[in-house]
Amino acid sequence: MHKSQLNTSVAERSTVEVVPSNNRRNFLRHAGLTTVAGVAFLAVGCKKDDGPIAAGTVDLGSGDVGILNYAYALEQLEAAFYTQVIATPYSSISASELALLTDIRDHEIIHREFFKTALGANAIQGLEVNFTAIDFTSRASVLATAKVFEDTGVAAYNGAGKLIKDGGYLLLAGKIVSVEARHAAAIRDLLNPLTASFAGDDIVDNNGLDAAKKPADILVAVQPFLKTPLSGANLPTS
Repeated sequence: MHKSQLNTSVAERSTVEVVPSNNRRNFLRHAGLTTVAGVAFLAVGCKKDDGPIAAGTVDLGSGDVGILNYAYALEQLEAAFYTQVIATPYSSISASELALLTDIRDHEIIHREFFKTALGANAIQGLEVNFTAIDFTSRASVLATAKVFEDTGVAAYNGAGKLIKDGGYLLLAGKIVSVEARHAAAIRDLLNPLTASFAGDDIVDNNGLDAAKKPADILVAVQPFLKTPLSGANLPTS
């Protein structure tokens, strides 16, 4: 992927032409654009002294800073993926699918830029992605990957919530995960329309709760899509 594709700014996002579509897509667009609106940028304290990390590996950090960098890393990955999807649409993509995926791309860019600004000097570097396993010309490959990313994102936010100490950060995470869940539902609906796959038992348990996974498990799952090695060794675990 070209570097310019990975660094699409919020200002550039605002120039994207939006293709009219159905109510589901319009609802998703409205929800995503208003999620972080009105939330103040959060002043993040300095990192604590963290443990040693292998050379060339990006350390996410510790405490709430580490958790925010963890979220920032995931948003970088998702934003890069959807930027590539829209830059090189898969064969026979419909206007409604293109519009929906464009909205999701825009949401992920907003989330990425929000975390980058909120973290300031504490933000990790821009990550280099590895999408060689994805066939961007194939609808099946793109949507299957999108499903993995969205389901993983929801589980990641759910699993990290209990590790956040600051109430303001927790509020922000709750707002963003609700949008990620809408993304997950929309992608699942594209793959299996007119079914209940959007709330399948592979992601919602018998108590009606979404899956939640620890950062350590999520980082293992997403590392194949990143050339930049990440370490969550200093992230909180309780």
